[in-house]
Amino acid sequence: MSDTAQPKVCRRCLLAEMENSQDILDYVKRTGELLPPSERCSDEEYRSRLDTCRECDFLADATCSKCGCYVEIRALRRGNHCPLPKHKW
Repeated sequence: MSDTAQPKVCRRCLLAEMENSQDILDYVKRTGELLPPSERCSDEEYRSRLDTCRECDFLADATCSKCGCYVEIRALRRGNHCPLPKHKW
């Protein structure tokens, strides 16, 4: 039996809450800056979407296990929605 520890899965964590995720978080910020304002949702809507994702059972390591995206990127675009059949946002 091996004593090597398995990487911890961070359930219901966003990138901003995880250790060693700064590179990916910077990528998310750059992605948001590249979106034209007409395609970005408001800051309030973005926070609301992330709060909803944070409560979802499919969120693991800042990734939606339903579709495989980083929720912080998916939630940026106004026209995007939750990938669940009954969209949570």
